[in-house]
Amino acid sequence: MVILTVLLTSILFALGGLINAVFAKSFDDISIIPTFVLTPLTYLGGVFYSLSLLPSFWQGVSALNPVVYMINVFRYGFLGIADISVSLSVTIMVSFCAGLWFVAYYLISRGIGLRS
Repeated sequence: MVILTVLLTSILFALGGLINAVFAKSFDDISIIPTFVLTPLTYLGGVFYSLSLLPSFWQGVSALNPVVYMINVFRYGFLGIADISVSLSVTIMVSFCAGLWFVAYYLISRGIGLRS
């Protein structure tokens, strides 16, 4: 389970980085997404706490965070504990990978952000 999660998480972040790089106009623009999007999602993703400790409203908000599902499967793979169904988490990770792949494919096939 850990190997599958590492593979899916690597693909997800690689595709996200590719899409980020397509839209970046300069080298400094690349750091905007990791700083202002990825870091908060990681802190709010249940890395340092269990989602069951959150109030119901924040549990619902956390369900919209894709990092929650990655962390959930990692935690299950290492500790055997999961806050969310493992099959649901893997399905969402595969869906995000497929969605980002289609976006990346579309952008590159159209030549958006590419220099000639």
